[in-house]
Amino acid sequence: MKTTESTQAVNKLDALDRLESEAIHIFREVAGEFDRPVILFSGGKDSTVLLHLAVKAFWPAPVPFPLLHVDTGHNLDEVIEFRDRTVERYGLRLVVASVQDFIDDGRLQERPDGTRNPLQTVPLLDSITSNKFDAVFGGGRRDEERARAKERIFSLRNSFGQWEPRRQRPELWNLYNGRHRAGEHVRVFPLSNWTELDVWRYIQRENIDLPSIYYAHRREVFQRDGMWLTAGPWFGPNADETVRELTVRYRTVGDGSCTGAIQSDAADIEAVIAEVSASRLTERGATRADDRLSEAAMEDRKREGYF
Repeated sequence: MKTTESTQAVNKLDALDRLESEAIHIFREVAGEFDRPVILFSGGKDSTVLLHLAVKAFWPAPVPFPLLHVDTGHNLDEVIEFRDRTVERYGLRLVVASVQDFIDDGRLQERPDGTRNPLQTVPLLDSITSNKFDAVFGGGRRDEERARAKERIFSLRNSFGQWEPRRQRPELWNLYNGRHRAGEHVRVFPLSNWTELDVWRYIQRENIDLPSIYYAHRREVFQRDGMWLTAGPWFGPNADETVRELTVRYRTVGDGSCTGAIQSDAADIEAVIAEVSASRLTERGATRADDRLSEAAMEDRKREGYF
């Protein structure tokens, strides 16, 4: 059997080329199937790669949908500065769903432990409903956590924003079913098949800018539950928690009360890639306290409407 020219071309693609091609295909599929897509954007590495892929998918036209940030109010300053700089750079519209606004008007209550990550669900769903978003791009990857591994690339959510495993559809031969009833929407994960190492290698190849906290720097931190946390408007440090200045970096971006730094001397991307290559824990498993609340913490939140 003779190999066609198209097959030969595909065979020449390396792993990153194939992942990029798949993600761009997904962006274009969504643009063709849905009326009001939006990209979840936190300023973290995964959502930044997601935006970079969206820019590539529609270049030279602008990205045809806005960004949505669910802002806990407990973000590190470097991340918010990077978010605003990126939005301005690409001339995009940013929709901000503020957890603090929901606390101020009584729709949410502060948790006793000070973490706001679990409080993001209500502002997220409210923003999706009020803006009539029907497709929501997220940077979730299957290698991050067990509940993520179950997720389809097109993940149907019901009218309450909840994930229902029995209603997920097969995805064969890169065919994606975006049908949904009024009030429902679809979460879309173009990075599903990527690993943390793939993301970092792609960032290196494409020379993608990131918040400085992803690289080693000196920072005052205190230890809690085996993680190094930065002092901030959240609870801590407590009287028995000693603040130290260490050389650290962040593997993931999230609510400052539950996202820890790791001790690291990886000050450039080559060193970060070497460090990630040797790690036996995903970034969420190593540095996200909200995933330690229970064995099924992520799955429980997904059923409630979380990312």
